Amino acid sequence: MSPSTLITELKTHQAVVEQTVEQTAEVIKQIANAIIRCFRQGNKLLICGNGGSAADAQHVAGEFVNRFRYDHAALPAIALTTDTSILTCIGNDSAFENIFSRQVEALAKQGDILVGISTSGGSPNILKALDTARALGVTTITFTGENGREKMGIKSDLSLVVPSTDTPRIQESHIFVWHVICGAVERALFPQS
Repeated sequence: MSPSTLITELKTHQAVVEQTVEQTAEVIKQIANAIIRCFRQGNKLLICGNGGSAADAQHVAGEFVNRFRYDHAALPAIALTTDTSILTCIGNDSAFENIFSRQVEALAKQGDILVGISTSGGSPNILKALDTARALGVTTITFTGENGREKMGIKSDLSLVVPSTDTPRIQESHIFVWHVICGAVERALFPQS
């Protein structure tokens, strides 16, 4: 790999993150505030995604349950991507499309939040989970890329759309935004003296 490749990738990354911040700052604030309200009211955050977005779901749940920048009381966040027995049971006995919606049906209640993460916005299992959540009166938040704007946006109370169709850049922007949100939630709920 040449140094110019690295510089080109960095500039592309920076441009997409900057565009995301410029275009979605208000939505980011609304998402952070919704999560703060959810936790303050004693409710929980459920997060789902496939592949790299599954890893993001687990990463974010860990930031809330354990800590982000400093130690604090645990916050109730669950990645719906981690229980292999449930995932394979539903996938085998029913359909892969149901792996998240069945968990939402079992675990979610009004006042909770479901976050669906899909760079393409077209993951059938995420879309079905969002439908299930909305039917239960659960707040729905989505993280997607430009191609998911319409598909996920109509199923979301709040939707963070990265203005890109390049999966790696979308994923990098998602985790940047999540870290901003985690910091905002931590500061709001556990202000340092």
